[in-house]
Amino acid sequence: MVMNAQSSFDKDDDVRSNGYLAGKFLIAGPSMEDGRFGRTVIYMCVHDCEQAMGIIINKPKEDLNLSTMLPHLDITGDVTNEDTSVLHGGPVETGRGFVLHSRDYFHTESSLPLSPTLALSTSKNILKALVSPDAPKQAVLALGYAGWHAGQLEDEIKNNSWFIAPADEAMIFGGPPEKKWRRALAKLGITPELLSAQAGSA
Repeated sequence: MVMNAQSSFDKDDDVRSNGYLAGKFLIAGPSMEDGRFGRTVIYMCVHDCEQAMGIIINKPKEDLNLSTMLPHLDITGDVTNEDTSVLHGGPVETGRGFVLHSRDYFHTESSLPLSPTLALSTSKNILKALVSPDAPKQAVLALGYAGWHAGQLEDEIKNNSWFIAPADEAMIFGGPPEKKWRRALAKLGITPELLSAQAGSA
């Protein structure tokens, strides 16, 4: 799964919202064959006729928070708001940081508007902002992202690899990561036990 992340910043709001899945949750289903995405919840940042890109929101990196990660990036100072866990955002560009955050912070050259209240930023400016008075009230840092070529995600959805649900910002930024998959499924009236029963009878 690959994509040109930079080109996604050239898409306008109309393209991202024109019948595609940007702004939705993708929830791994029982037919997910790729172990990297088992029981994942992905916030979809970009989806159009050329590509799709999202951030896994429920796979924190063990013992790695903003306060322990930022010094390794030459960012000094205390985290202004919540010291959130660093996420494993997906298998593409795992050495690159993507900050999903509230839009009270926005940098015109490096922030991608995702919704009226959310944005995605990739430059060092957002990392510096996290320890400054300009910090967004809510933010999570993800290393890597999930990406798909044109038509690839649509094929996976047809194969029942993914469920689609409305995004929940409270779930993106808060709550135990290990419960987010179940919580996201509950939005669709689905329980893991029901999925297990269906998979067993298939």
